[in-house]
Amino acid sequence: MTSSLLFNVTTIAYLVSMLVFFAFLASRVEKLGTLGSLTALAGLVLQTGAIGLRWRESYQMGVGHAPLSNLYESVVFFSWTIVLIYLLLDLRYRYRVIGAFVMPFALLGMTWAQLALQSGIEPLVPALQSNWLLYHVVTCFLGYAAFAVACGISIMYLVRDAAGEAAAGGGVLASFPPVKVLDDLNYRAIMVGFPLLTLGIVTGAAWANYAWGTYWSWDPKETWSLIVWFVYAAFLHARITRGWVGRRAAWLSVVGFAATIFCYLGVNLFLSGLHSYGR
Repeated sequence: MTSSLLFNVTTIAYLVSMLVFFAFLASRVEKLGTLGSLTALAGLVLQTGAIGLRWRESYQMGVGHAPLSNLYESVVFFSWTIVLIYLLLDLRYRYRVIGAFVMPFALLGMTWAQLALQSGIEPLVPALQSNWLLYHVVTCFLGYAAFAVACGISIMYLVRDAAGEAAAGGGVLASFPPVKVLDDLNYRAIMVGFPLLTLGIVTGAAWANYAWGTYWSWDPKETWSLIVWFVYAAFLHARITRGWVGRRAAWLSVVGFAATIFCYLGVNLFLSGLHSYGR
């Protein structure tokens, strides 16, 4: 059994989970919602095993590092964190229809990684040879994953809000949680993601000082990380001090996740800088 095979099986599990959630969204049969969550959990377990296997394979090759060092590994890990955060949310609140709007993010990441990215295990460049790699990447991606879940919830809010009274008349939208619940879940997800992102930026600054002798150099990745931080700080500030709720909060959550994706992928793919090794 290899990590590549397990990652492929994981991708199939996430595809099945997404399709089951779509069926649940259309039919409102509770057993389908449970099946969607269980399938997502099975995929998460498989992916956890695959990540562990890839880590062991790196040691067998004499490279020996956590599988978080290139774009392929980071996309795979991002998908893992998205499913983890969703399942924790599902365990707490049981709004399983949210899976129909979150699992596509995880599936898209795994599909892109398996079909389009180079999956070879390579030695770490000198700047990555530090324990700060694990601390920085894990905290950042858990924060990103919470923002992905918040974005999925915000899309649900905007769809249900646009439908208005029609949503109460039956059909697909009738399975959505009330808009007040969606608004609250959006806020709670961002309240999880924001401190994790903050910790990720702090550990990144400490790592930068270790690797390059400076805590901050206004590298494109650092600059965009700060932009993302300010977007979500603005969300929380507006929510707490000005009572921003509802549609405005949902749109700001979507904009924040778009900025997050550009920080993560756009900077790596289109801009050059100290983080170019992440391609």
